[in-house]
Amino acid sequence: MIPTVLVVDDEPSIGRSLERVLTDRGYRVAVAHNGRDGLQRAETLRPQVVLLDHNLPDADGLEVLGGLLAMDPRVRVVVITAYGDTALAVRSIKGGAFDFLTKPYELEHLIHTVEAARRDSEAQLRLSLYRLREDRSGAAQRIIGESPAVLRVLEMVEKVARSDATSVLLSGESGTGKELVARAIHDLSERAPAPFMDLNCSTFSDSLLENELFGHEKGAYTDAAGTKLGLVELTDGGTLFLDEVADMSEVTQAKLLRFLDSRKFKRVGGTRDLDVDIRIVAASNKHIPDEIEGGRFREDLYYRLKVVSIHLPPLRERGDDVLLLAQHFLEHFSGRLKRRFDRVSPEAARALTRYAWPGNVRELRNVIERAVLLEEGPVLEVRHLAQEIASGQSRKNVEGPVLTLQEVQDQHVLRVLEHTADNKSQAARLLGISRQSLLDRLRRLENRVAGSAD
Repeated sequence: MIPTVLVVDDEPSIGRSLERVLTDRGYRVAVAHNGRDGLQRAETLRPQVVLLDHNLPDADGLEVLGGLLAMDPRVRVVVITAYGDTALAVRSIKGGAFDFLTKPYELEHLIHTVEAARRDSEAQLRLSLYRLREDRSGAAQRIIGESPAVLRVLEMVEKVARSDATSVLLSGESGTGKELVARAIHDLSERAPAPFMDLNCSTFSDSLLENELFGHEKGAYTDAAGTKLGLVELTDGGTLFLDEVADMSEVTQAKLLRFLDSRKFKRVGGTRDLDVDIRIVAASNKHIPDEIEGGRFREDLYYRLKVVSIHLPPLRERGDDVLLLAQHFLEHFSGRLKRRFDRVSPEAARALTRYAWPGNVRELRNVIERAVLLEEGPVLEVRHLAQEIASGQSRKNVEGPVLTLQEVQDQHVLRVLEHTADNKSQAARLLGISRQSLLDRLRRLENRVAGSAD
């Protein structure tokens, strides 16, 4: 990850000089000429180090120092002044500054100070991430299951995490845990100290998706009042998870392909190539070869993403994993909702294993959450389950026409809406998706119904 230094100084010549020197030393450098602009740039860029002139035209340096640390406690601020004021130095250090320099300073001393500040910032980041990962179980440990299909997935996750593979493609039905696998790949890799970012490609229009990915320069749009960093740039050194990648437009697919080939990109409205080091994990519940055949997805992008591919099995193919997951969710929601459920009855267990789970692990999670929320324990009984599960009618054995996955998902969404009396916010929570994603699904369903009626 390329470290970022922000220089806040009202003298343009000093800003240009420091930008040139620090860029030559491998830093990404931004310059602001007053306190307000400095705070705005810091919020956008999230620099590791700030060189802050104490005497600014619009603000006291100590006030800006406080604003920077409130925004990001890990940022290391070096306060610079033209006056050798010991009392000011003491106030700066007490206020949280990493160090204090007086003009005129030796250039090598300043570079040494920046290096020390960067190392300290990175050490604090590693410590914070270590504590965070100690406080929670890793994503790999949250992939619950003992079936051969899941063990194969876990084996692949560990191999990919240790490898230098820059692109991974996850496939599988909706609700099988693709984001969890993406996080596990990140957590187990050397990229773990760097950011993990995720983006659902189906929730943005073409122009907004490009903007989210690559950011924009000031003035690129009518409302672009400042520079915005995209997720590709913010993820530098880490992992970017692109969910529903098959929903990208052809234009955005071409730009993603260019980035994957060169690892360079331009912000929207920009002219300068920027380079980053990230791993892309892409996922789709669509069968991408079908999308390629239908002319909706680029074949060259498919093979560029598919450096390594992992298929996530549906829950109906995982045998008794459904009972392990049910017990896990029962304990989780009992603690979270302060209810008392500690086991599954034999009758409920038989019903859970008979059902085919078209919504996969996400549907099972929602079923258990609803039962814990609305019913009384300590045993999960068959009467606590949704009617289609409790009735013992397995979707694998129901007579009649075979439904497509899309039709099964549509029916499930409509059943949840019926259960919540058309409360879309509650339905979205039970389905494990955002309210906007639910509205998008309903709109697509209406369009399919209208198309079939024509």
